[in-house]
Amino acid sequence: MRMRSLLAGFLASVFSTAISAETLNVVSWDGAYVKSQILGYIRPFEQHTGHRVNVLQYTGGIDEIRSQVRSWNVSWEVIDLELYDAIRACKEGLLETISLEDMPAAPDGTSATEDFVNGQVTPCGIPNIASATVISFDPSRFQAPPSSVKDFFDLNKYPGKRALRKTPQGNLEWALVADGVPADKVYDVLSTEDGLSRAFAVLDRLKPNLLWWETGQEAIRLLETDQVVMSSAYNGRVGAAIDRGESLDILWDNHIWYYDVWAIVKNGRNPGLALDFIRFASKTESLAEQANYITYGPMRHSAVAMLDESVRNRLPTSEAHLQNAIELDSNWWSENLGRIERRFDRWVERSVMVPKALPR
Repeated sequence: MRMRSLLAGFLASVFSTAISAETLNVVSWDGAYVKSQILGYIRPFEQHTGHRVNVLQYTGGIDEIRSQVRSWNVSWEVIDLELYDAIRACKEGLLETISLEDMPAAPDGTSATEDFVNGQVTPCGIPNIASATVISFDPSRFQAPPSSVKDFFDLNKYPGKRALRKTPQGNLEWALVADGVPADKVYDVLSTEDGLSRAFAVLDRLKPNLLWWETGQEAIRLLETDQVVMSSAYNGRVGAAIDRGESLDILWDNHIWYYDVWAIVKNGRNPGLALDFIRFASKTESLAEQANYITYGPMRHSAVAMLDESVRNRLPTSEAHLQNAIELDSNWWSENLGRIERRFDRWVERSVMVPKALPR
């Protein structure tokens, strides 16, 4: 009888643990970036809580979020959003509100509201990492490597195919800079119809030498397989490729820097667990650990302070790199993306080149 009782208690304990352990669907990007999240804090979160994190991949935008929320069929519970998309989704009521005040303090007791860089731009997102879209190339392919964004658009001086992310953000800013517009005037010019047409006219120079990518892995593959001589790319993906021995370099000239935020999709199954995950991922130690696997800048001062100087110097938010950078105006893009994206998509349809099949 005693053995039966002990066995029943053991089975009840196992059954209870199985019920309490849940799976959280976290939506993020791809490649080296997801690896940095998994090693930096997703696996530690699973070990600490007993919950499982299922990482799903996407390429940006809010259409799928809108579809899930409106149908009350939400499977994307936590999502890593570009800031302008988070602002748009928040205004549409697609995300839960979330506050920096709910995030853990720094190890020295500094509150999260004081410790996070740039504070909280949207009430629906918690900043995580800062990254940059840069121009990358194989320096061995040039006698005199490109030294400015203007060189990217100069097919006479630097012949060969180029690749850009299939989105207007960043590309239009670069086009105007290459055409002589000062970086601090780019958004003033883009706010006019003449300025927008001017940017598209500069992009026209690249036809028919332009390929498009949608994921960070695709950009690196286009460079690695010599399908293009230059490509825009995320600085962290280029850094990861360099670390594994690829012959690539980064052009730190008028690179576009920005940051992502964690958000909780409305009408999800377990917003409490989603918040627990974001709190864990937003700890000083978590953000610092992630930066050891990819060269993106943690959005907490205390996390940056924990990094070795050699790591800090490679971040897009290092003092040296910020001197000649353009901060993506996420508020501007959240207001203007709709109308510009439609024009951009029509323009791409008239100029698209499809990359060759890439090796797996």
